[in-house]
Amino acid sequence: MSEIALEQVSVRVPTHDGDLLVLHETSLRLTERRVALVGPNGSGKSTIARLLNGLVAPSTGRVVVDGLDVSRSGREVRRRVGFVFTDPAAQLVMPTAREDVALSLRRTVPDKQERLAAADAVLADFGLEGFGDRSVHGLSGGERQLLALAGVLATGPSVLVADEPTTLLDLGNSRRIGDLLLSLPQQVVLVTHDLELASRCDRALLVRDGRVEQDGAADDVISRYRATA
Repeated sequence: MSEIALEQVSVRVPTHDGDLLVLHETSLRLTERRVALVGPNGSGKSTIARLLNGLVAPSTGRVVVDGLDVSRSGREVRRRVGFVFTDPAAQLVMPTAREDVALSLRRTVPDKQERLAAADAVLADFGLEGFGDRSVHGLSGGERQLLALAGVLATGPSVLVADEPTTLLDLGNSRRIGDLLLSLPQQVVLVTHDLELASRCDRALLVRDGRVEQDGAADDVISRYRATA
């Protein structure tokens, strides 16, 4: 497993009334295979998640992934840490499913025809065989999220950060995506409101008001969250 560390990290964002502290000083080491971040909306969960591959920069302290400082070695860290957004529309930028996955492979597979063939193989691995020519706009919500995951994982990251990847999905697709995430060989950091899914992780963090309020075994943390929500 990778080792992810937040060392005395805080995050402030500018507002009309001055800086707003969205994450109080936090130190963490994440080495478990499955880590869930739970808590109310606006608590700071997504801020922690986005720190892990440089989508958010720390105001103080530093974030380190396998010994690499995210602020100083951002490109190398982003090769190791893939990120999946809540809404796959934020990631699907090419007209067809094949082209979208192929875009992720452009660095590792230089030849265009080989890249397109490799993209079809990736689609098949994610249950999207035969979807290569389908418009990304014509896919269902679950299919779009599968495609977004396929594109991110095609680059071979060692860590996957997923920010509420099932929030926009119906029950069946939520289960499908959740099962897929938990079956991956990569280390997964999962921001979620799905407490059943979170309970299947090895460790959970309860984040509230910009602080990690509790950190421990998933069942214990979720019980605390249910009791204090």
